[in-house]
Amino acid sequence: MKHLAKALLGATLLAGPLAAQDQDLLIGSTSASSSHYGYFVAVGQLINENAEGLRASVVETGATMDNIRRMARDQVDLGLVTTNVAQHAAAGTNAFDGNPQDLRLLWVYTGAPQNVVMRADAGVSDLSGLEGVRFNPGIKGSATEATTEAVFNTLGLSADYVRGSTTDVVGMIKDNRVAGYVKSGSGNKLDGSTMDIATSTDIAILGLTPEQADKLRAEMPDISVVDIPEGAADGVPAYTTWSFGVGVAAPSTMDEDTAYKIVKAIMEDETAQANAMASLKGANLADMTLQFGTVPLHPGAARWFEEQGIELPAKLQPAE
Repeated sequence: MKHLAKALLGATLLAGPLAAQDQDLLIGSTSASSSHYGYFVAVGQLINENAEGLRASVVETGATMDNIRRMARDQVDLGLVTTNVAQHAAAGTNAFDGNPQDLRLLWVYTGAPQNVVMRADAGVSDLSGLEGVRFNPGIKGSATEATTEAVFNTLGLSADYVRGSTTDVVGMIKDNRVAGYVKSGSGNKLDGSTMDIATSTDIAILGLTPEQADKLRAEMPDISVVDIPEGAADGVPAYTTWSFGVGVAAPSTMDEDTAYKIVKAIMEDETAQANAMASLKGANLADMTLQFGTVPLHPGAARWFEEQGIELPAKLQPAE
């Protein structure tokens, strides 16, 4: 029944005739309007084409928080996670207080600057000006939403939060029912949904002040503070914001060989992921995993790293 349910969920990415013994995998992603969704479509295709005996499907979800909960309920086999929320989930802290999750990292594919995007005509020039302003802190149930609220609490900021999916919020910003939102960037570029807004509405990006940046560095070690150079989109000046890594995780109950086949297929790809997400051109996923990873690797993923002669830091060593 589980495989039947999975076959009915998501868009199955077929790569040719399927053998009866193929194992179905359901991948939790994010909103279909996000550039990260296209990345996961490419991931599914790579698994289907290069991981023998596996058949992957991708389902649209509410991103990290939703994916972690779905993995816990055995509704998806692997999915998008952000490194900061993954750390809290595995440790049983913050939103997972007293309820640690069975979560193992497979790989990290990008950093995710969190962009505070506003209608230019909203009359808001800095983060402190958001008080009382209708504002979306991130897709409902996502790491962006949870992290935005944590950042705002740390900095003593507030806004009139409006909840919803990326698609809904983009429409509300275009219609001037919401003044802005927070959206993960694609590397140092603005996300596709933000560029969709910009086609019809002038936008502005709100950055951190030096004092706000220093406070986040001191009080929120689970995130990074990053400087985004000029050119995140045409006419956007340089700014400073908060960031975390974005990767893929699975429960430890995933078979080691399955995890190994998935990671091998992803790490050996040279074109498909970069074609799906331009910021990944020339990126080294192994290096990004070492840089941003916050929870132990799945034993199957660790096997691939060890075969390459890559020494894993203590934080990524598979749990006993």
